[in-house]
Amino acid sequence: MQKTMQKKPSAKGVEKVTPYKVISVIILLLLSAFFIFTLYWIITGSFKDRQSVIAAKPEWFPSNPVLDNYHSLFEKPALRWLYNTVLICGATMLLTCVSASMGGYAIAKKKFAGRNLIFTIFICAMALPKQVILIPLLKQMSFLKLHNTIWAVILPNVGWPFGVFLMKQFSENIPDEMLEAARIDGAGETRTFLEIILPMIKPGIGALAIFTFITAWNDYFMQLIMLNDTNTLTISLGIAKLQAELSTDFGLIMAGAAVGSVPIIIVFLIFQRYFTRGITMGAVKG
Repeated sequence: MQKTMQKKPSAKGVEKVTPYKVISVIILLLLSAFFIFTLYWIITGSFKDRQSVIAAKPEWFPSNPVLDNYHSLFEKPALRWLYNTVLICGATMLLTCVSASMGGYAIAKKKFAGRNLIFTIFICAMALPKQVILIPLLKQMSFLKLHNTIWAVILPNVGWPFGVFLMKQFSENIPDEMLEAARIDGAGETRTFLEIILPMIKPGIGALAIFTFITAWNDYFMQLIMLNDTNTLTISLGIAKLQAELSTDFGLIMAGAAVGSVPIIIVFLIFQRYFTRGITMGAVKG
């Protein structure tokens, strides 16, 4: 007599719900709601008139949406400020990713005298506040006649020690056998870097791109010191200028903040698939 075996349903792949996970999800949902509400309040506030913005009873949605705030904003050099900001952050992101990927690869995979010392200097530089070197940077930019230009903000941010550190961690994951095989096949350093190294460290470059763009965008102090002319201001400095000149026109200020948030959201959406992978794959390797 043949017995039939009944298979019990496997619980493999089913995550066990624990109180820790439930609490974590609740906290994440609350934080997400808080940040989304802040963005929602800025966007809806930009479509309100001056009386509705400062009303004692807040309007959760503008009853009479207006575009006067955006008209007033674009009458000012707001588009120029936004262009300057995108240009500064984009150039900083591109140059930092290029220089950091090459520097991190060289420190991780090249044998040369003083390699460990150079890496130690980079680690120490990560703990050095930018305010400490601000005066030498200002003198250097003035000597090079770059003060009050966007390059005075871009160039000091290109040599970001954290970028070199992050890309070194990723480059260490590359097997030496692949590099040796490339040399045997006759590939030079440029071809090896472009065709082997870059594809393998792409998640790290994506994560570094987000970090660099956000850091350059939020580098208000450096922008404040290096940029003075109205045509060279960034969107952050422009909004601060609006707050100083029009302290009660919150609708115009919110319109400027809404316009300024668009590029950074776009950049994050483009590189978000590399962000988590970039953090978990190489940043914690020792």
